[in-house]
Amino acid sequence: MIRKRIGDLLIDAGLITEHQLQEALQIQKTGKEKLGDVFLNMGFITEQQLIEALELQLNIPHVQLHRYRLDQSLLGIIPERLANMYRVLPLKKEGNKLMVAMVDPLDYYAIDDLRMSTGFVIEPAIASKDEILRAISRYYGMQGSVEEVMQTMQPQIDLAVDREIIDEDSPVVRMVNQIIQQAVHQRASDIHIDTQADGIRVRYRVDGVLRTERTLPKHMHGVVCARLKILANLNIAERRVPQDGRFHIDIDLRTVDVRVATLPTAHGEKIVMRVLDEKTAVNDIEKLGFEPYNLERFQHLLRHTHGIVLITGPTGSGKTSTLYAALNRLNTDEVNIVTVEDPIEYQVDGINQVQVNHTAGLTFASGLRAILRQDPNVIMVGEIRDGETAEIAVRAALTGHLVFSTLHTNDAVASVTRLIDMGIEPFLVSSSIVGVIGQRLVRRICHECAEPYLPHVDELRLLEARGLPANHLRLGRGCGSCNRTGYRGRVAIQEVMRVDEQLRRLIMEKRPDSEYRLHCIQNGMKTMFDDGLNKVAAGVTTFAEVFRTTMAEGETSA
Repeated sequence: MIRKRIGDLLIDAGLITEHQLQEALQIQKTGKEKLGDVFLNMGFITEQQLIEALELQLNIPHVQLHRYRLDQSLLGIIPERLANMYRVLPLKKEGNKLMVAMVDPLDYYAIDDLRMSTGFVIEPAIASKDEILRAISRYYGMQGSVEEVMQTMQPQIDLAVDREIIDEDSPVVRMVNQIIQQAVHQRASDIHIDTQADGIRVRYRVDGVLRTERTLPKHMHGVVCARLKILANLNIAERRVPQDGRFHIDIDLRTVDVRVATLPTAHGEKIVMRVLDEKTAVNDIEKLGFEPYNLERFQHLLRHTHGIVLITGPTGSGKTSTLYAALNRLNTDEVNIVTVEDPIEYQVDGINQVQVNHTAGLTFASGLRAILRQDPNVIMVGEIRDGETAEIAVRAALTGHLVFSTLHTNDAVASVTRLIDMGIEPFLVSSSIVGVIGQRLVRRICHECAEPYLPHVDELRLLEARGLPANHLRLGRGCGSCNRTGYRGRVAIQEVMRVDEQLRRLIMEKRPDSEYRLHCIQNGMKTMFDDGLNKVAAGVTTFAEVFRTTMAEGETSA
């Protein structure tokens, strides 16, 4: 059978066993996935191993699309429908032959269909799934919509009534939808629409790093902004002040929440969209990247019946994900959990979530006061931003409630000084806090292109000083799956500070942060830097990522 051939090839290459092949074939019978996808999903092989096996054993050429200069005139030969159906992309034409990049070059049904629909002899080449999907989205969907917008746009447009920004079938609407869809496919957390003097930049933040995806003509800025404002229920005529809103959009049979923020700039309004995809949300503390030692310390904090547990770190460090994972662990019928958030990022069944509304007078502080009258066991305050909120949270913790919240501080111990600076008396801080988790996100090494890494002398010294091995160090060389960055996905590095009696005495004496930190380290706390080095030694991330995200004085010394 054709479906078995790829399995036989992988067995011949020594990548899978006969037992794994039979297991994958059984799973394939219950679904509609291709056999190669089943192998990948089960973790039997990596996509790079699959590509190399096909290239070596069948002499099928492997193309890296990011290095390939695509002739866009060929896009008309293969319709977009077939490109999406078979995950293929036309590369070059020579006489009656058409070279086509394919995820599965052994899909003879696809090759035959392409031959009949194009009239060409199909020569397959193999490319990574991510690169092909990204190229299809970029060259077919987006480019067609941009060209259509430019053809149909009028020089002057009444944005308030023009059907182009309302009609779901209009080129403008399709183009905006494709910008968001492409961001979701690339796992972007944010979309930036930057207006410049000579055009518009569309940038995606993927794994914490911004990169330009494409540029649009300057005169399209008005309709793009107007469409996004309509989606987010904002005032499209108001361009002088910042506005905030949100909307939902269905992508790939799931609903994605998008938060929109506008900002007037010298060249027009800048728009940033935060993409909240529940599919990528982490709701299990075992999946947060805690090392076993830190995980046990964190779980110990969750067993408290009262007190404050703080999550600290800069914006974009995964604090909210950690909060939600902690609440999910405590979410049972016997516990009344109430939150006050701004905004509510993910809705969780069984938890009472309150949205801050400054216009109506519902702030963190007033919401927290109201929550205390709702007989809560566990309270979550999205962020402690001022002394009033901090004081109410402390009082709630001292009256028998377990309170979770976040602070913007550089590390765990700095949260103590921050609360005191907000006007909370040291004896109240020491009595209420039970623990603090400091957190950062570092990029994971791409699984597809990882290769062994030989450390520098200074790096080796850092590992040796901590008794860590150097034989599992890796580095991503860059491939289509990771957009040539060498990284794909992120993982947290953490430090868990538990407040014991001696630390409470130091806090009451208003000692400097350095004394808090020294005491915590002497009593078993591993710093974020040390946790990061553990993940470096395990081949999860790199020295460069740990240095980039921690940046704490003295932490880079052995």
